[in-house]
Amino acid sequence: MKNQERKVISTNRKARHDYELLDDYEAGLVLTGSEIKSIRAGRVNIRDGYVQPRDDELWLLNVHISTYEQAGMFGHEPLRPRKLLMHRREIDRIVASIQEKGLTVVPTKLYLVRGLAKVEIALARGKKKYDKRQDLRERESKRQIERTLRERY
Repeated sequence: MKNQERKVISTNRKARHDYELLDDYEAGLVLTGSEIKSIRAGRVNIRDGYVQPRDDELWLLNVHISTYEQAGMFGHEPLRPRKLLMHRREIDRIVASIQEKGLTVVPTKLYLVRGLAKVEIALARGKKKYDKRQDLRERESKRQIERTLRERY
């Protein structure tokens, strides 16, 4: 999908640090009217979110969508579980990976496509502390190489 069609609302940069992302999927969200208005206003935090299977469906948990002030008493609960809309084949594949391989599913991006809210979720394996330190070392060495190359030319 082209980036022109997507309007990225929120990204989860912490997920790349804490997890080794293996496979990613796009899913729709079941939202209320006040939730989509808050998303369009950019009042979303997906950093602590995760996906959990329940009753042969996938649910997005612990994602904070702030209340929409103009909704008044018809607003929504900010941390309520939200159902993900995906093809049955994809759901079955994700649930099997979670159960067999001990993987987890985390949201990596929340964006709008033609006015509809979509979430990019990734099948992930948790990194150990030494893996995180190794990644930091590699990133720092790449930066150092780029700096020296810029200084030479």
